[in-house]
Amino acid sequence: MKLIVKWLLSAAALLAVAYIYSGVQVTSFTAALIAAFVIGLFNTILRPILVILTLPVTLVTLGLFLFVINALMFWAASGVMNGFQVRGFGAALIGSLIYSAFGLVIESALESLFSKK
Repeated sequence: MKLIVKWLLSAAALLAVAYIYSGVQVTSFTAALIAAFVIGLFNTILRPILVILTLPVTLVTLGLFLFVINALMFWAASGVMNGFQVRGFGAALIGSLIYSAFGLVIESALESLFSKK
């Protein structure tokens, strides 16, 4: 149940990112659902591989390169589907930062909502 609620809220967060920032466009809630799924899939499968491969650069930049990896995952998701578009790498960076902030709020809310008492 928590996974489905997180997916729905992540799609809503993606719509909010598109509303707040003009560099990201989402055509519908269905496109947002698919995009949230693709972003989650990329973050689960590709992100750990990229983090390991770029570990020296990440260490030299004191972890700031992880923002670049997040932006690449966000941008790549827009590249494989219609209905979700990001205008460039800069837009992907800003969009991924906003999306990550929403993700932190969602995760915190779900943790308190679904906490075992």
